[in-house]
Amino acid sequence: MPVHVIYFTAPINSATCAQLIDKASAAVQQGADKLIVNIATMGGECSYGFTMYNFLLSLPIPVHTHNLGTVESMGNIVFLAGEHRSACPHSKFLFHPFHWHVQGSVDHSRMSEYAMSLDYDLDLYARIVAERTADAREKLETETYLIAAPRIIDPQQALVCGLIQAIEPTLIDALSITSTIHS
Repeated sequence: MPVHVIYFTAPINSATCAQLIDKASAAVQQGADKLIVNIATMGGECSYGFTMYNFLLSLPIPVHTHNLGTVESMGNIVFLAGEHRSACPHSKFLFHPFHWHVQGSVDHSRMSEYAMSLDYDLDLYARIVAERTADAREKLETETYLIAAPRIIDPQQALVCGLIQAIEPTLIDALSITSTIHS
């Protein structure tokens, strides 16, 4: 069976989350024995990033994630769902503080809810990074990157930190079944 490849070049939001679930589910239904998700994203919404991560982990086939050029913010969580993870030689990973957009007036109760959610998302993000990079030679200081000191990680550093297992160009196979998620 040919390998199924999804090119994810989009922000992480409800629409792109639904598309990823749809395309990956279709690959499984079509008998794929492996799924490659090539990613280039500046990140997006936490809730959908965690959903995409959990969904990719639940697939009954191996998932390979590959950094096409830049994986940023919540994109790192989606990327870490890969059983095998790789990056192009000229790529980067960006970890930076969370930010929310709040519109309109907010009462004390709602502000407390936002703060609790932000703290929970930060903790969950850091736990996922720690779990998926547990065997790394160098530990990432994820909480620091998410609160105060952003960090860009190049492919060589990503190997040492356990974000990836290989630095390699994007592999294109003419027999692969490909689909794209872009918005």
